[in-house]
Formats: sequence, C-alpha cells, structure tokens
Amino acid sequence: MQKALRILAAQGLLESRPGVGTFVRAVRAVRANDFGWQTAALGAPNHRIPHLPAALQPAPHDALALHSGYPDRELLPERLVRAAFTRAARTEALIRPPTAGLPDLRSWFAAELESATPTGITPVSPGDVVIIPGSQGGLSTVFRSLVGAGRPLLMESPTYWGAILAAAQVGVHVIPVPSGSGGPDPDALSRAFEQSGARAFYAQPSFASPTGALWTRALADQVVETVRRHGAFLIEDDVAHDFGITADPRPVAALDDAGHVVYLRSLSKSVSPAVRVAGLIARGPARKRILADTQADSMYVSGVLQAVALDVVTQPAWRTHLRRLRQQLKSRRDLLVASLREHAPDARPHTVPQGGLNLWARLPDAVDLERVVRECTSAGVVVGPGNEWFPAEPTGQFVRLSYAGPNPGAFPDGARVIGQVLARSG
Repeated sequence: MQKALRILAAQGLLESRPGVGTFVRAVRAVRANDFGWQTAALGAPNHRIPHLPAALQPAPHDALALHSGYPDRELLPERLVRAAFTRAARTEALIRPPTAGLPDLRSWFAAELESATPTGITPVSPGDVVIIPGSQGGLSTVFRSLVGAGRPLLMESPTYWGAILAAAQVGVHVIPVPSGSGGPDPDALSRAFEQSGARAFYAQPSFASPTGALWTRALADQVVETVRRHGAFLIEDDVAHDFGITADPRPVAALDDAGHVVYLRSLSKSVSPAVRVAGLIARGPARKRILADTQADSMYVSGVLQAVALDVVTQPAWRTHLRRLRQQLKSRRDLLVASLREHAPDARPHTVPQGGLNLWARLPDAVDLERVVRECTSAGVVVGPGNEWFPAEPTGQFVRLSYAGPNPGAFPDGARVIGQVLARSG
C-alpha cells in the first residue's frame, strides 16, 4: 500500500500532508506557455552541433533495438557491480578524491597498458593517468586541450558519432581521413597532415565504431611514424577494449614512449552505464593541459564511482566475466550475420568484426536511407542510420546494427523485416 501511495504521489495524483493525511491532488488549470522571449535571448542556433543520434534514442515498446550503443543488461557484470556499490558506500561516500583520480585506479589503468607494451619501450606510470567522467567528456577535454577551437583535427571517416559531437562542441575544424575495414589509409593520413597543418588525429585502432576495424601492427607503426614526423598527436580511443571476440585489442599507445599517443579507455560500457569512469593517459605538458581542463570542467570524478570501477575490475570474477562475454558476443554476432545473409542479402556487412558491439552494413546505393529506417521502425525493428557516423558527406548508404542489445533470439525476424523493407525500396 505504501509503495502504491508513493508512486501515485510521484505522479502528482496524490498529496501527502504529514500529520494530516493523504489527499487527491487538486486538478490545476492548464494554460499555454509562451516561450517566445527566448528566441531573442538565444539568438541563432549553432547548427554545427549534431542532433541526438539514434544510438541514444529509446526504442518503442516491444521493438527489436538494433541501434543501441550499449550492451544489454545480461552482458554486464551486474552481481559484481551491485556488491561493489555496497562496499563503496561504506568507505568512499564522504571522501573527496584527488583531482587526477584515486591512486589505485590510476595504477590499474597504467598496468593494463603496460601489459601490452613491448620490450624496449618505456611503459606509462600511474602519474601519466588522469581519471575522467566517461569517454565523452574526455574527448571534449582532449580536443579542447590539444587542438583548440578553429584549428584542424584529423578524424577517421566514418567514425564514432560521439567524437563528431565533441569536435562540434569544442569548435575544432574536422578534416576526414578515409577509413575502411582495415583502418585508415596511411597515405591519405600523411597527405592530410601535410595539407592541413593539423597537429592531432583521432582514431579507434581496436574494433572501431562503426566499422569494427582492428589495426595491424604494421599499420600502427606507420601511423605512429607519421604523427612523429609531423610533430603531432594520435588521440587513441580504446572504448571497445573489453569487447574482443576472435582477437584481442592492440593499443597503439603501447608502441609509443615519446608522448605522441594520448590514450583514452572507458569502463562505462563494459562495467556499467551507471559507472561513468574512464582513464586518460598522456605524457609531458599534454597531461598538464588535460588535467587543468579536467579541474576546470568537473573538478574531480565521484569517489564512489571510482571505487566501484576499481572494485569490479580487480575482482578475480572480472576475468571470468570477460571470457564469458567473449563467447556471448560471438554467438550474437554470428547469429545476426547469418540472419542477414538469409533474410536480407542486400544488407551486406562491411566485414565480420573480430570484436566490438555492432555490424556495419552497406545497403544498395539507390535506396532512400531515411525511408528504410522509418519503415523498419514502424515494423518494430530499430536500426541506426549510417550517415550519423560520417564527419563529412557519407560515401554510401549504411546502417549500424548492434548485436549487443536485448532479445538476440529475434535477430532472424529483425533481418526478415530489413530484407522486406529493402525489397520494397529497390
């Protein structure tokens, strides 16, 4: 009864008066709001800021969500997270953490990258790590600190929509570099540096979103040599580090000890969306600028969230979870690929990714992408339009299809809907 009363009160239907009783709330008169004054106060909109992408929009009830950028609940270490929150609430609830982050969590991020560092290269230290509130804020911090408004930033095309958004918010001038299933074109990257005078290149070398690309060691060496030659930075976003399927991630930052690679790794998707924690690794003056920007922007990351993240990733069960996750993602990926091949052959996966959370599928050039997305949604299948992942004009018609969302058993039905919509569009 008390729970029902609280729900009704939260919905504004009841009013509780302590010591008096609970009453039905009086119906308020409804009138039209006039916000016209804001037109002059706000001025012209900044049309460079992209709209909310499909990956963050809720799916209609009972729809198959192939658009989501976050793993389904069953793919998360929920038991570990719940226990970690209980322990953190007893020890960290009232503590203000250091601006750069909890020392033990910084040490963990440094050790993770050190484990991939070849012999002969000086590994990073905990003092090179700054804890930030998720990778999205980290991208804005890095773009603002190392590039600056109005200055050029090279960026893979297609690439993560959040990086495109962060670049627009900061006001940097994005210069696209073509990238495919194997990563960016190294010759095009070199030309872009020479022609633009840019001093930074943003990329996702391990299981890139949306293409799923995994750089080879040869390509990583070429890119590192290119940024060194131009006295520039590689901003490496390792957001899919924990989502390897048939291959392991290959951090490019492990190949550099001269401060050219600025490395960002988030735990928000692999641990929990409720744990907005990431590690940002940089050396030299670049780290000082990043830390200063972090201090001005957020002062520090919640000590509770840092303690929860550290607790989860240092439990023996974390490695067990990652092994199980690899198998879960593989079975989901393979089911979605097989379903498309059988029921929607015109939606051709760019490649079968070795890791990550999604397929990047090309559609026939003649189709109307907006119509395809709209009709799929009407039929109960939500797909991500590929044009949101290009920092410039799209090079074709693509959709991004997540195999990490809920209800993977419905993949064949979802593929059948996509195939039927494409057949009508053709």
